[in-house]
Amino acid sequence: MLRVTSTILGTGLVLLTLALLLLFSQTPRPQALTLPLECPGGDCPLLQGAPQTAGMRSGFVRLKPGETVGWHTTGKNEESLVVLRGRGEARIEGQPIRAFAAPALVYIPPATRHNVVNIGNELLEYVYVVAPAQTP
Repeated sequence: MLRVTSTILGTGLVLLTLALLLLFSQTPRPQALTLPLECPGGDCPLLQGAPQTAGMRSGFVRLKPGETVGWHTTGKNEESLVVLRGRGEARIEGQPIRAFAAPALVYIPPATRHNVVNIGNELLEYVYVVAPAQTP
């Protein structure tokens, strides 16, 4: 009887310990925050995904005249560019070039190879927001 009771107690303690570890090791819920738009370089992360957010990432980009971010894709994520200053082109593979000037919003669908180019004579500044896309 004593052996059965200590086995049950030992198993219970192990389960309790595992439950507490699981409870305290889970990623905390994202909290509201504010961030200054300061960027000494060309591309500065703002939101970096979990655990800071539920999956959204964001950054502040500054391109000098003629500069480009380079061809890339955001995979299964969709992306929006909030253009704050300057003029540019969104070059989306297989589509016509899309010229834009601040203030503007550029949307890039998931799994789309694209590039952004500063075509103006001043800095091009924008905030990008990348988030997991919902599948229909």
